Amino acid sequence: MRNANTLIYEKKKISVKVQAFATVLAIAGAVAVPYAFHAAGAALGLGSSLGAAFLPMHIPVILAAFLAGPLVGAAAGLMGPAAAYLISGMPELSLLPFMMIELCAYGICAGLLMNVKAPDIVKLLIVMTAGRLVKAAAILIAVYVLGIETIGLSNVVLSIKEGCPGIILQLILIPIILRITGNMKHEN
Repeated sequence: MRNANTLIYEKKKISVKVQAFATVLAIAGAVAVPYAFHAAGAALGLGSSLGAAFLPMHIPVILAAFLAGPLVGAAAGLMGPAAAYLISGMPELSLLPFMMIELCAYGICAGLLMNVKAPDIVKLLIVMTAGRLVKAAAILIAVYVLGIETIGLSNVVLSIKEGCPGIILQLILIPIILRITGNMKHEN
């Protein structure tokens, strides 16, 4: 018999091997998917604007966290942008620490919500809001506490405005993938 708590939260156990594999896969995705968007943008004469518009690095990090937990999400969120920068020079160095913080926040939040019984779209909206709030807080601290002037709070507003296609893509694609993977788990 299920009690009220199992309807809200049902813990899934994931092996360390699966978590390690998910982390590596998410980091690879956080490098490869944006690279494909940047290559397409270059081929179309759009530069890096496709990456800024479609936020391709967010998808593998958020998915990995929803599927494998907050440690995987945090690791992928921190290491994905760093690996992408080392391999491709993107994101630009002035944005790198803030992307790492933002994506780590997405990963932790999605991982913490992975077992919460709520519609995927609701959990995703919470994750997306939390990540952007953490990024805004990091920028505020950088500007007003540390005196860093290479980035401003307007960057948060601009990234949301430029990233609207990516936000829509995430709201469509991530719940579909979570539903498919959820159905696969139930078939096994």
